[in-house]
Amino acid sequence: MKILAVVPARGGSKRVPGKNIKLLGGRPLINWTLKCAQDSQALCAVMVSTDDPRTAEIATQAGAWVPGLRPAELATDTATSVDVVLHALDCYESQHGALDGVMLLQPTSPFRSSESIRRAVSLFKANSSCPVLSVCAAVSHPAWCFKIHGDSLEPFLGWESFGARSQDLEPAYVLNGSIYLISPSMLRSQRRVILPGAVPLVMDGGVESLDIDTFEDWQEAELAVNAARSENGV
Repeated sequence: MKILAVVPARGGSKRVPGKNIKLLGGRPLINWTLKCAQDSQALCAVMVSTDDPRTAEIATQAGAWVPGLRPAELATDTATSVDVVLHALDCYESQHGALDGVMLLQPTSPFRSSESIRRAVSLFKANSSCPVLSVCAAVSHPAWCFKIHGDSLEPFLGWESFGARSQDLEPAYVLNGSIYLISPSMLRSQRRVILPGAVPLVMDGGVESLDIDTFEDWQEAELAVNAARSENGV
């Protein structure tokens, strides 16, 4: 089964400037994702889609395939991940033939493991008609979340669900943004990745599910790297 990994890495980042190539633990952020994808040995190629020459250079040096810079219309704030992946998919298949699956790996999830990538591929092989989406346990259960109605609070799931013991609640999960895997035909026809029938890839809710979006997230990632080094005596 041929599965392409697409790593989107736009040059601009408003909250953490230069985020995708900013050094985390001594290496560019994007390299964490490239290495785990390569180490998984479950992908036919790892492609980086970027509009930034410096990012392209770093990704190429790390062994990723960078066919060229992303078109300007796909490097705006309004361009979607689906648009970027579809462009990458067309680019790869035009040169290397048809694919069975395409996996979106965002560089902002640096601590996903190669084993998680292999598990995602295994789930996809068992049922390639459905996308595979990585999730982790929700920090706040929906039964304990509220909405504001007028001047008062109302539980999202209604008062009949409120007050149950946490151990009696059905487990709740959230997308962690780490791994998305879908067939090219489904992505082209639906132009979405999050679809009914999606298969969950349950991942650890700790650092493996960390998604770096803010400076505070970056600080958390640095703490995780330092803690791992201390634990390993580095």
